[in-house]
Amino acid sequence: MTKRSWLIAGLGFIFVAAPLVAHHSFEAEYDYNKPLKLSGTVTKVEWMNPHARFYVDVADANGKVTNWNFELGPIVILIRQGWRKDSLKPGDQVTVEGFQAKDGNSLGNARRVTLPDGRRVFGGSSADNQNQNN
Repeated sequence: MTKRSWLIAGLGFIFVAAPLVAHHSFEAEYDYNKPLKLSGTVTKVEWMNPHARFYVDVADANGKVTNWNFELGPIVILIRQGWRKDSLKPGDQVTVEGFQAKDGNSLGNARRVTLPDGRRVFGGSSADNQNQNN
């Protein structure tokens, strides 16, 4: 193979592999053995691809507040499930069920969210696509 052929093959590989690396699997970051259910106040919402995110201040039993970062599914899936850009707003009181990050940080994958009006909506979690037993 010539240098030019190797270059073209290498660039082709990069273009094919890049999207696969950018879209991680659930197991790469989250742990099925760390389920969580937390309630708190929404502080920020990021409605963007590849995954929407929202942040929630959660107080523990001693009153210490931790800001949790929750990942939702892709926007196209959220819209199909009835979400709108304004479904969550800073100041909303929510309950989030999902799974914590493997490293134990205050990062979670939101599987279900109970909105201020009491509706429970699915978070478009990648956990639902990869583990049908939960």
